[in-house]
Amino acid sequence: MKALFISYLLLAVTAVTTLAQKQSSEPTTPVVQQFVHSLNPEQRQLAVLAFDDQERYNWYYVPRDRKGLPLKKMTPEQRTAAMQALQTLLSTTGYQKITAIIDLENVLRVVENRPPNDTYRDPENYYFTVFGDPDQAKMPWSFRIDGHHVALQFSMLNGKLIGFTPAFMGSNPGVVRAEVPQKGTFILQQEADLAYKLLNGLTEEQLKKAVISDKCPGDIVTTNTRKASIDKKEGIAYGELTTAQQKLFLELLTTYLDNYHVTLKNQQLDKLRKSGLDQLVFAWAGDREPGYGPGKGQYYRIHGPTILIEFDNSQNQANHIHSVVRDLTNDFGEDMLRLHYEQQHK
Repeated sequence: MKALFISYLLLAVTAVTTLAQKQSSEPTTPVVQQFVHSLNPEQRQLAVLAFDDQERYNWYYVPRDRKGLPLKKMTPEQRTAAMQALQTLLSTTGYQKITAIIDLENVLRVVENRPPNDTYRDPENYYFTVFGDPDQAKMPWSFRIDGHHVALQFSMLNGKLIGFTPAFMGSNPGVVRAEVPQKGTFILQQEADLAYKLLNGLTEEQLKKAVISDKCPGDIVTTNTRKASIDKKEGIAYGELTTAQQKLFLELLTTYLDNYHVTLKNQQLDKLRKSGLDQLVFAWAGDREPGYGPGKGQYYRIHGPTILIEFDNSQNQANHIHSVVRDLTNDFGEDMLRLHYEQQHK
């Protein structure tokens, strides 16, 4: 099963690379249309829901039953089409991270001594859902993948990408230490290492602002809430950093945005510049010494008027990572959609 799943991913990478070379910078709609058109009536009932269905706001990152069409209920061609659609919405790096996260289900089967046919840790147990109709060019629609440690939703309006949040990526194990082919894999290493580098480059006075607790929380603070909210903005502000520290801060931030289509990345960067980079703060909680493992729990966040990024590595003896990007003004594409409906009403 694992070999078959990996072959589907490789087929998707090859096919979508060719497609991307032939189409415009946003080839999303045709690829999602291809996926939807490939479904039979029973599959379509599972995979395609109304755009205003409340299920669109129902996301989580733990193993559980979900709505949508899972990979295991697709034909090989449909799996390739689903992964192609996802690939068009991500960067090469982002797609590699997602497929590696999915492959960790095979690692957990070994670590937890589960049988090969186990359905709790299953790389084919990732669900795809389309909300709305991609064939209706002027109407909003979205495309979602939802499963263990992967929860991504991409919003479209008038054929244009308008949002990609909430966007969750996790990794269990954070670092693969078991004697398996994936041993040594550290999918979210850059997100971890850059934050440590920034933290340990701060002066003692700067640390007094940046470190908000010596204790690491047990998860990302906002969990899977429909609307992300942090009680207060804590940490050290971008404007209080040196030029070198600011460069590292932005490198950490863009590590998250670099996972997505360049249009989506640039949308976020433009909003950050308009709201003022000096409004961004970096906050840390937990262990401050570099290292990953028992007793080394880490949490940090980047918080500003328009964005919230959280990273937590505390579970499973600090070898289980959760990370999320939230657009505080446009989660689920809501702000852009509000403007669209207001203009239509006028």
